[in-house]
Amino acid sequence: MLPSPPRTASGRRVYDSTHLRTLAFIRRARELGFSIEEIRALMRLGGPEKATCREVREIAAHHLEDIRAKLDDLKKLERLLARTVAQCSGTGAPECPVLDILDVKRSKANV
Repeated sequence: MLPSPPRTASGRRVYDSTHLRTLAFIRRARELGFSIEEIRALMRLGGPEKATCREVREIAAHHLEDIRAKLDDLKKLERLLARTVAQCSGTGAPECPVLDILDVKRSKANV
């Protein structure tokens, strides 16, 4: 994703301001959850300097849909786990709803 920076005579890489801006762009995109492939797509559009807002918006909108779907799944998981924990008396393992949802064989045996 990043063009190779030039090297000094001793082999040390020399990053200019464009390299540093691109590295910061990639790091921030990862922090926001963009996949490597999505970042590559953004970079193909010209990176932080040349991409048009319309093209970037399409990628970001798709990413937003993915995040919202994950949030919905997490909310469902939270409700299921909260109900299950609330049903757990904390006594013996034979009647443990938490173990029942974790262990497929246990949950089938208790049906």
